[in-house]
Amino acid sequence: MKKSILQKIRPAVQTAAAVLFNGYAAGFAKGKIFTGKTKLFCVPVLNCYSCPGALGSCPIGSLQSVISDRKYNFSFYVLGFIMLFGIILGRVVCGFLCPFGFLQELIFKIPLKKVKVNKKPDRIFRYLKYVILVVFVLGLPLLLSDKYGTSSPYFCKWICPAGTLEGGFPLLAANESLRSAVGGLFTWKVFVLIAVLLLCMFIERPFCKYLCPLGAVYGLFNRFSFFRTKIDKSKCTACHRCERVCPMQVEVLKDPNSAECIRCGKCGSFCPESAIKLEALFSLEKVSKEKDNSCKHRN
Repeated sequence: MKKSILQKIRPAVQTAAAVLFNGYAAGFAKGKIFTGKTKLFCVPVLNCYSCPGALGSCPIGSLQSVISDRKYNFSFYVLGFIMLFGIILGRVVCGFLCPFGFLQELIFKIPLKKVKVNKKPDRIFRYLKYVILVVFVLGLPLLLSDKYGTSSPYFCKWICPAGTLEGGFPLLAANESLRSAVGGLFTWKVFVLIAVLLLCMFIERPFCKYLCPLGAVYGLFNRFSFFRTKIDKSKCTACHRCERVCPMQVEVLKDPNSAECIRCGKCGSFCPESAIKLEALFSLEKVSKEKDNSCKHRN
């Protein structure tokens, strides 16, 4: 297999994104959360606000924080931000920019026997991320509040393994007072994190497939985003090699722009006929062709 340019640059882009989103090195050294002006803006990925190095806010965490505050009912800014990235990139965000997604890929490279979940249970489990989105991200913060009218960010508090890894452990390591205050809730969060990381050894991107609410939202835009997977049917021989290598178990030939596709480009790299490509809606190649055609018509 000859790697495509997309596959060659993807690890570098993933590394650069992780460093960029968590680039405040002094925060890790001091054990303090960065509170600069960039925290007013969301990054496009699941990236914990409490991570000492985080330079921006997590869109899911921000959405919950506003919903759970008695002064506000909904955050149109955060929702608009998520929709903007959904329309422009779709789940390209998951495949190229998400640090926790990158970590899952690295763990999967550990040489152990891999497991491919059967289609029927796999399809059922995939709905979990939508349940988490509706119940933990939106429903509970909106419906459950204390006597002061405030609520909790339930997804961040009870589920998010990225927050435990990026925020919980670094802060505990640098602050003795926090370590003495650790209780049952953090123990539960550590259990969730360990369970996800163990699954990553055997199943590709299990958190992305079954639990990530942000991936669920971006997936809804996959069919309409500026970046889409295109199959050249005149070249395709229906060998299904693309489907066998897909980390998200997408039925590429049947539904190339599935909500589950993270646009990693692996299917195109393994296609022996080079029939699969990730294309931008307004690519330079298309613009160039349109200009050439326009010039021909004029002549």
